[in-house]
Amino acid sequence: MTNHTNTVIYTGVTNNIIRRVYEHKNKVVESFTGRYNVTKLVYYELYSDSNSAINREKQIKAGSRQKKIDLITKDNPNFLDLYQEIIG
Repeated sequence: MTNHTNTVIYTGVTNNIIRRVYEHKNKVVESFTGRYNVTKLVYYELYSDSNSAINREKQIKAGSRQKKIDLITKDNPNFLDLYQEIIG
């Protein structure tokens, strides 16, 4: 996820992406994303088991900012908000 100017990149893991993105967008929980207005879902991956998801989250977090940007822009070069895509 990112903010409206695409200057902050947040990586997280959840068992319910629709609920969690909604919480970030509406600042339901005080967190890093709320402080930095991180409200745009610009990239996501889906996994069938939590261990794989957590391992992938760690891998992404360990990468440089540029690697994160490259990952996003490969499928979403304009940093569009993908929330509507996941809610249907």
